[in-house]
Amino acid sequence: MNRFANTVDFLTTILGRVSSWLVLAVVVLQFALVVARYVFGLGSIWLTEAIIYGHATLFLMASAWTLRAGGHVRVDIFYADATPRARALVDLAGALLLLLPFALVLLWLSAPYAARSWAVFERSQEASGLPLVFALKTLIPIFAVLMALQGIAQATRAAQALTRKQP
Repeated sequence: MNRFANTVDFLTTILGRVSSWLVLAVVVLQFALVVARYVFGLGSIWLTEAIIYGHATLFLMASAWTLRAGGHVRVDIFYADATPRARALVDLAGALLLLLPFALVLLWLSAPYAARSWAVFERSQEASGLPLVFALKTLIPIFAVLMALQGIAQATRAAQALTRKQP
């Protein structure tokens, strides 16, 4: 199980680091859009949608990496001063009782949603918008799978910490 957790950690780290470069792309595109709109009086639906797609991709693909790095919100007033064993118990309970059920329900609900979008190659409702709505909707079940995998890795590590002998 430790090998599985390490593999999941490696996968989420790679995806998180690659998708973190979208921050730069989103900022540059947003700056270009603002300059085009307010300096030159030009607007672009395509550019606006590209910013939205980049922002969504960034958050959906980097969330598991953020979980791995401990960047998700938790009640730190209890967690910060807790013993390693208590932290492991909180991590295990959180992964098994909250994260995994949420990820599985999200996967169950979003997979048909994305499949319907792929069936018709859904595109933007705007005439000059991006023709990739089906790809954007696919990120939702991918997010659910990545979060579930990272939750399993987190639960595995927490269970190992709980079963280790204390010195």
